[in-house]
Amino acid sequence: MSVAEGLGVRPPSCAELRLSLVLGERALYVNGDLRTARRWFDAAYQQAQACGDPPALARAALGLGGIWVREHRTAAESEMVRARQRHALSLIDPGSTLALRLRVRMCGEADYRGGAHDEILRLLEQARGAGDAEMLAEALSLAHHCLLGPEHGQLRKELAAELIGQAAVTRRRGDLLMGLMWRTADLYLAADPHAERCLEELRGLLEDQPHLAVGYVAAAMRVMLAIRAGRFEEAERLAGECYELGETAGDMDATGWYGGQLGAVRWYQGRVAELLPVMNDLVSSPTLSPIDNSYLAGLALAAAVSGDRRQAAGHLARLRGRDLGDLPSSSTWLLSMYCVVETAHLLGDADTAARAYTLLSPYAHLPMVASLGVACFGSTQHSLGMAALTQGDLDLAVRHLRAAVHDNLALSHWPAATLSRCRLGQALALRDGPASEAARAEQAAAAREARELGMVLPAAAGQAGGAGGPCRLRRHGRHWQVELGGRMALVEHSVGMGYLATLAGNPGREIPAADLAAGACRPAGQGDSAQPMLDDLARDTYRQRLAGLQAEIDELESMHDLERAAAVRLEREWLISELAAATGIGGRARSFADGDERARIAVGKAIRRALARIEAVDAVLGEELRACVQMGVRCSYRPRQLLS
Repeated sequence: MSVAEGLGVRPPSCAELRLSLVLGERALYVNGDLRTARRWFDAAYQQAQACGDPPALARAALGLGGIWVREHRTAAESEMVRARQRHALSLIDPGSTLALRLRVRMCGEADYRGGAHDEILRLLEQARGAGDAEMLAEALSLAHHCLLGPEHGQLRKELAAELIGQAAVTRRRGDLLMGLMWRTADLYLAADPHAERCLEELRGLLEDQPHLAVGYVAAAMRVMLAIRAGRFEEAERLAGECYELGETAGDMDATGWYGGQLGAVRWYQGRVAELLPVMNDLVSSPTLSPIDNSYLAGLALAAAVSGDRRQAAGHLARLRGRDLGDLPSSSTWLLSMYCVVETAHLLGDADTAARAYTLLSPYAHLPMVASLGVACFGSTQHSLGMAALTQGDLDLAVRHLRAAVHDNLALSHWPAATLSRCRLGQALALRDGPASEAARAEQAAAAREARELGMVLPAAAGQAGGAGGPCRLRRHGRHWQVELGGRMALVEHSVGMGYLATLAGNPGREIPAADLAAGACRPAGQGDSAQPMLDDLARDTYRQRLAGLQAEIDELESMHDLERAAAVRLEREWLISELAAATGIGGRARSFADGDERARIAVGKAIRRALARIEAVDAVLGEELRACVQMGVRCSYRPRQLLS
C-alpha cells in the first residue's frame, strides 16, 4: 500500500501522470511557455513520486530545468530543482539516455554558475556518440548557453549550425527555433552584416506559430535595433512590450533585460542618473544571473554621472576586487567593461582604465552587445579609446576613437557613432589644441547629429563645458539636480539652492538680492517694503502637514513598521528646518525690511553655502558655477558665452 492510500487519498493514475508530462513537454518544447511548463512538470514530479515511477520522475525533473540554463534564480528554487534532479538520477539506470540527459543538464548548470564550460563540452561529446537526436539537440543548446563570452564566437557558431542541422533529425520545431535564435544572436555578437537576414527568417517562423521564449529574444533584438537607429521613443515603447512578453513567457530575465534596454536609451539621452534608484534595487535582485556584473557596473557609472564620486568609486572597487581580470566571462562582460571604462574616465582612474584596456584589446573588432542582442553600446574601439584617453595617451585615443566612429557607422548605430565622434573631437582638441580645425569639425558634426537624435553629449573630463549651454537646476523632493555641459550633480536642498535656481533660470539678468530673499523678482526701483519669506497661509499649511506626519509616525510605530516610520520622520524634520529658516523669534515671519544690505549678506552666504555643496559633489561643476555667479546687492548668473 502506498503512503497516499494509507492516508485515504486516491493516488494519481498513470494516465494523469502521462498527461502532466505531455502537457509540460508541449508547453516547453513547442510553445516556449516556461511558466506553464514549470507548473506541469512540478505536478508530474509529485505524481511520479506517488506512483513510484522513476523514469517519469526523471523526465519531470529534467523538464523543470527548462530550455535555458539557470532558469531558477532564487537560492531556494534552484536548490530544490537540483535536489530533485539528483534524486531522480539516483533512481534510474546510470547508463540510460535519460540519465545522460540529466547529467548534461546538471553539468550545464554547474558550469554556468562557475563561468566555465569544460564539463559541458565533455558531456556534449558523449551525447554525440549516444545516438539519441533529441538528447544531442538539448546538449548543443545548453553548451551554447555556457559559451556566451566574447572569446567563444567561433565555437558558438559551430554549435548553432549543428543544432539547426540536428533539428531536421528530431523533427522538433523548438530545436529549429532555438538553433536559428542562437545563430542570430551569434551574428549580432560578431557584428556580422547578415544578422538582420537571420532575424527576419526567425521572425517569419514565429509568425507562423508563436514560441514565447524564442519570440521574447527576437523582440529584445528589435529593441536593440531601434536604439541603434536612434529612435529612442520607439525603443522605449518596444522595451515595455518586450518586458510584457518576457513576463508572459515566464522568463526570469524579463526585469533585467528591460532595465538594460532602458539604461541604454537613458545613456544616450544623457539621463542615466535618473535610473539610480531603480539600479540600486536591481543590483541585489535574485532574478539576475549569478555571473552578471553589468548592473553593478551600470550603477557605478550612473553614480559617477550624477556627481556622486564616492559611491561611484566604491562600486568600481567592488567590481575590480583583487583584479579586474577576475570578472567571469559572460554574455554581459563587454557591457560591464563599457561601464567600467566610462566610470574610470569620469573619476580619472588611470590604473583601472589601463587594466581594462589590456583586457578589452583582444576584442577590438567586436561590438559591445549585451546578452542575446538585448542592447548594444557600439564598437569596443570606443572603450579602448576612452581607456587610452583616461591614461593620457592622446595619440592612441585618437586612433581608437576614429576606428570607433567607422565601426559604429558600419553597425548603423547612429547614437554610438555620434558619441564616438564627440569623444574624438575632445581627444583631438586635447592633443592639437581647441583651435584645431579637425577637432572643431568633429565636435560640430557630433553636436549636429546629437540634436537630430535627441542626445545629450558629455563634456570632456575635467571641463564643465560651459559653452554647452546655461546651467539647469531641477528640484526632486529634498534634492536638486544640477546640470551643466553634460555634467550632473545631485545636491541636498537649501535656501541657497533655491536662489541659484532663480538665477540660472534668468541667465544674464540682474536680480536684487532682496527680491531673491523675498521669493519675488521685483522690477528695478521698487520700494523696499517688507515681504515675509512665508505668508500666513504657507505657514499654516506647513504646520498642518507637520501634524499629519506626526500622526502617521505614531501609527507606523504602533504597527512596528520602523523603516517607514523613519522615512516619514526624515520628511518631518526637513519641514521643521524649512519652517525654522523662514520664521524669527516667537514664530513671527522673517522679512528683509531692514534694507538691501541685510539681504545682500544673507543671500550671499546662502549662495556660497550652496556652491560649496555642489563643489563637494562635483568640483569641476562647482568651480564653473562659482565663476559665473555674481553676488552683491544685485545678483546674476552669466554663462561663459554671455561673458565672451
